[in-house]
Amino acid sequence: MLIETRAIVLRSFKYGETKLITDMLTEQEGRVSFVVSASRPGKPAAGRAARGKVPKQLLQPMTMLDISYERRPTAQLLSIREAHLAQPYSSIPFDARKLSITLFLADFLCYATRAEQQNNSLFAYIENSLQWLDGCNASFANFHLVFLMRLTRFVGFFPNIDDYREGDCFDLRAASFCHAAPLHTDFLAPADAQRISTLMRMNYDSMHLFRMSHDDRNRIIDVLLHYYRLHVPNFPELRSLAVLKQLWAQE
Repeated sequence: MLIETRAIVLRSFKYGETKLITDMLTEQEGRVSFVVSASRPGKPAAGRAARGKVPKQLLQPMTMLDISYERRPTAQLLSIREAHLAQPYSSIPFDARKLSITLFLADFLCYATRAEQQNNSLFAYIENSLQWLDGCNASFANFHLVFLMRLTRFVGFFPNIDDYREGDCFDLRAASFCHAAPLHTDFLAPADAQRISTLMRMNYDSMHLFRMSHDDRNRIIDVLLHYYRLHVPNFPELRSLAVLKQLWAQE
């Protein structure tokens, strides 16, 4: 069966001498892995692949593509028939801060969406978030924090913010606020629980109103990643996080 779908590239790595394995999040089928014959820049015109080949520049993390491929139920690695750029970025590739965020998010999504089937709402959220970041001119330092927090709505463990009362703890395992510390160590004390409550109220348009220090952001991202590790099996440490922290420390 021929599938035609929008897709977001998550990662690519070398497979043999001339091929790549590329993991993508697709709108129609969720996570799909492809074996790709990557072509060099030049003919055909940049942004469109020759049949069965994909230009390497289209396989950069978080690139948005329109692709077609043949669905074969028994195959673990599929082949792309055609691919072309769906939504070119105007600023992300040229802004070191935005690029560091998107590379971190690509790394993060490789594991957070590993078992995803078709989820149109999740795909639309990621696609719209990337478009927002690309079009934003300033005040996006909290973008990755808001992205991770709001993504929990689509993967099943967004806390009920109505339960929060000042002085509450936050049970990371139960994904809920609580009046007393639970009988395990995976919880946030009231000061950190309040930060999470504040983060839940943010969106991309309002996040610039909430001032955070570099240390605040580092603490929140560490907490959020620990939260994901408790709810997503085999979620590893992310090497891209160190790069993100180092770059933003210079701001």
